[in-house]
Amino acid sequence: MKRRSIRQKTKKGAPKWMVTYSDMITLILVFFILLFSMSQIDQTKFDQVTESFQNRMILDFLPSAVPLDHPTENTGEKSDNGTLDEIEPIYLAKDEVEDRNDELDDLMMSVSQYLEENNLNDVITANRNDRGVVLVLQEKILFKSGEAEILEEAGPFLNHIVSLLSDLPNQVKVEGHTDSRPISNYRYPSNWELSGARASSVVRYLLEAKSLHMERFSTVGYADTVPLEPNTSESNMSKNRRVEIIILDNE
Repeated sequence: MKRRSIRQKTKKGAPKWMVTYSDMITLILVFFILLFSMSQIDQTKFDQVTESFQNRMILDFLPSAVPLDHPTENTGEKSDNGTLDEIEPIYLAKDEVEDRNDELDDLMMSVSQYLEENNLNDVITANRNDRGVVLVLQEKILFKSGEAEILEEAGPFLNHIVSLLSDLPNQVKVEGHTDSRPISNYRYPSNWELSGARASSVVRYLLEAKSLHMERFSTVGYADTVPLEPNTSESNMSKNRRVEIIILDNE
């Protein structure tokens, strides 16, 4: 009996590799469409956001580039032409900055006058820089050598500073500095501990003299890492042994 030959059926349609290739092309097309759609930005909003990073005050008078969740909470008043009128808060901000500067200027003047009247210019200096008002107190008016307990003769000046700070909201930073001569005892293993302890002692005195908010104060000990003069002579080293009280410019 003859075997019946089996005919193989020929499948019609595109080859399998063509389907995979088509899917890849479609995905690439979708990818480039997304890139194109993302590249279409609102130039006006983009310029506003860019300018806001360059100048913080731009946010005071330009509408936000991001829509508000609750637009009715906007505190700006509309003028006759329908635009927001927020010019007045800008003037208030400028006035506040000027008031703060005036307060620091007054503080600087009061301290300078006190130093002049009490012949303290040789041990305490006051100056104004971009940080604020910087008071530099040399070691000999505050501490004994190698110690961090406030001397009695430093009380009147520190009390004067306390009275001035009670009328100001500014933050205050107190920095302790030493010369390069090493110290090692059971209290202060190095100049780091000594400089930090001296800064803390000054802050503690200011807080105990009057009820000032402790959140306004910060301390740091620099040891001998920020000298005013090279530590090459006794005169220079005496200038480097100091505590600096910085009434910071809040701006």
